[in-house]
Amino acid sequence: MKFTLSWLKDHLETDADVHAIAEAMTMAGLEVEHVADPAALLAPFTVAKIVSAAQHPNADRLQVCQVETIDGMKEIVCGAPNARAGLTTIYAPIGAYVPGLGVTLVEKPVRGVVSNGMLCSASELQLADESDGIQELPPEIPVGTPVAKLFGAEPVIDFEVTPNRPDWLGVAGIARDLAAAGVGKLKHYDIAVVRGAFPSTISVRLDAPEQCPVFAGRVIRGVKNGPSPAWLQTRLQAIGLRSINRLVDVTNLIAYDRARPLHVYDLNSLVGSEIVVRGGQIAKDTGEHEHLIALDGKTYTVDPTMCVIADAGGERPIGLGGVMGGESTGCSEETTDVFLESAWFDPIVTAQTGRSLTISSDAQYRFARGVDPASVIPGIELATRLILDLCGGEPSEIVLAGEHPANPLPFAFDPAYVKQLSGMDLEDDRIGTILGQLGFLVQAAPAGSDKPWIVTPPSWRRDVEGKADLVEEVARIHGFQHLPNTPLPDQGAPSKGVLSPRQARVRTARRALASMGYAEAVTWSFTKQEIATLFGGGDDKLVLENPIASDLDCMRPSALPNLIQAAARNAARGHGDVALFEIGPIYLGDQPNDQRTVISGLVSPRAARSWTGAGEDPLFALKADLIAVLDAIGAPTASLQLAQGQNRDWWHPGRSARLQLGPKTIIAEFGAVHPRVLKALDADGPILAFEIVLDAVPEPKGKATKARGNADLPNLMPLTRDFAFVVEEAKAAGDLVRAVQGADKALITEVRVFDVYRGQGVPEGSKSVALEVVVQPREATLVEAEIEALSAKVVAAAGKLGAVLRS
Repeated sequence: MKFTLSWLKDHLETDADVHAIAEAMTMAGLEVEHVADPAALLAPFTVAKIVSAAQHPNADRLQVCQVETIDGMKEIVCGAPNARAGLTTIYAPIGAYVPGLGVTLVEKPVRGVVSNGMLCSASELQLADESDGIQELPPEIPVGTPVAKLFGAEPVIDFEVTPNRPDWLGVAGIARDLAAAGVGKLKHYDIAVVRGAFPSTISVRLDAPEQCPVFAGRVIRGVKNGPSPAWLQTRLQAIGLRSINRLVDVTNLIAYDRARPLHVYDLNSLVGSEIVVRGGQIAKDTGEHEHLIALDGKTYTVDPTMCVIADAGGERPIGLGGVMGGESTGCSEETTDVFLESAWFDPIVTAQTGRSLTISSDAQYRFARGVDPASVIPGIELATRLILDLCGGEPSEIVLAGEHPANPLPFAFDPAYVKQLSGMDLEDDRIGTILGQLGFLVQAAPAGSDKPWIVTPPSWRRDVEGKADLVEEVARIHGFQHLPNTPLPDQGAPSKGVLSPRQARVRTARRALASMGYAEAVTWSFTKQEIATLFGGGDDKLVLENPIASDLDCMRPSALPNLIQAAARNAARGHGDVALFEIGPIYLGDQPNDQRTVISGLVSPRAARSWTGAGEDPLFALKADLIAVLDAIGAPTASLQLAQGQNRDWWHPGRSARLQLGPKTIIAEFGAVHPRVLKALDADGPILAFEIVLDAVPEPKGKATKARGNADLPNLMPLTRDFAFVVEEAKAAGDLVRAVQGADKALITEVRVFDVYRGQGVPEGSKSVALEVVVQPREATLVEAEIEALSAKVVAAAGKLGAVLRS
């Protein structure tokens, strides 16, 4: 939202400069983004007059001009074709920065003749898009007149409007808040009623009151359209709007001045005598949606959820309600009769229409945030007066269909709540004054009464719903800088920490994965419904009513689809070998206990070409990373069971497994993603991934004390023994490792697989698994008999799994 200082002063009586205004806006809660002061850029430039112009001695297209300037007579070299004696133009001295050229003038010879300044065009000062020569000014303008004053250049304030304050989308609303903040005095203007000279020849019918509760309009005949007057063009151009014609410029002016969008139809382009407000239609015979060619020249497909303005008995669409008018009824300089529209369109419908059609017009921006419903009639009266003043004509009576939504309801408010909630100790009169200046109707209790006030919010403040909102209004207007500094109460013993066990695990997992080389991704909690179906979700209960995008319409049942798509986007840009992880929620149903927190990781291995071969299977590296993360968050990895062939159908059936604590407690799934799923997500394989359900990981038992235990540093050297066991081919090596590890937990500290053999000497359907067992003596060096006893325990433990010591 932009506005100029002079525009603000039409509504606010103040002597504050633009910087004081910007400071006051910031303190009142308006986020000022930028203050542009073109007058500062134009300060060096003044009016000058060419006294004589002679041919340059060394150039055919240059002239040497003697120029009367504010600095006296100057000799200036000029190449403009219109440079001539007697011309009044713009002078730039040496040292001036010319914004249109991006250069600072220095004194230097031009083909042997020193130029003591520059004669400028409007485009070189960014006062026009293009120029044919230097600027020609009226001869009566005195030499030395500042150009900034001549062209009316003035400061422009650009600020961001929060969604809950649509009244700030009009300069009048900004002036109201600044007046309440003490920057100036608000100017009150009564909008005069323009009496109609005849009944409106256009009637209005509301077929979709839920989309447009109220619609007002009037005919104005005999108007004379054309270019807007200079003051109106200058006001609109200063905030970046292009002047179109008088009729359209009036509606744009009121949209920015009063936050009241309007629309003007060419009456002679309307078909029939009735305007119908309805939803979009679908042809019964063909099933096709209707289309509209809008004022931007684009054709849009309309569906029943959108509000349509139609003529020809409701058959022909001529506009999208609250968004944009149609090209067929737009006003041109030949327009003589118009129909002026002022309506109130539902914010949700308008916002969804703009999002679906990717339209963000000034009207859509305002209606989506909620235009003041009570401004329907005042808006059309104000526009009528301006059109009559600029275009002439004769107005009809106003035709009104429907009624605007009810105003906000009053509620009780105790002024003492201001101190209770904010700490500001303000008099009741000061609180009442602030609320009254902001437009709230305050009905105070009689003096000496304990009854609370009754406060009614104004029609343009539908965001105020209770007493806390009123406290915020009082605090921001009085000034947040006046909030008292109060130390926090002494809580006695120091805090024991603010992270829950789950939060601590999330932080630990994040650090562990980052240290392994994974990059964290933060993706949406939504995905496309068809994609959610691929991962076991997609239930209609999880489909969003108002999605932020058409391909993000369903709550995700897994974090993997978003990670896979992120990997595919990286691969499409030449970064195929990625490792990503995300920690976030997934949704298995629409109930609160159906939400889970998962730790998902993904690698897209693209091994470099090498004569040494492919190397280790990256699936085993992924499994190692998964186990390392589980170890880091305190999962009982030694007790986990590895189950193959039981993963869900988005995993590759032969290259995936899951880790579980029994069949009902699934801790994690990992492996290769199924090629069918990758194809549906337009991703090239292979892609390997894992997903840990953090809620299923049992929390470790709390320690009795936070002190670290004694360091376990044995004085004796460890020793190793190697065993080779013959087991069934289907038997997992991990099961054998766990069995051997449990043979003697006091002495055996580690068991590692160092070889797997199949071939001569090993029966068909079996394999030989070689283990290295690390033994750590504690009390004394083990003798041969003790080592043999330990070896017997190892063989016996392996034998329980059907493993036989290989001879």
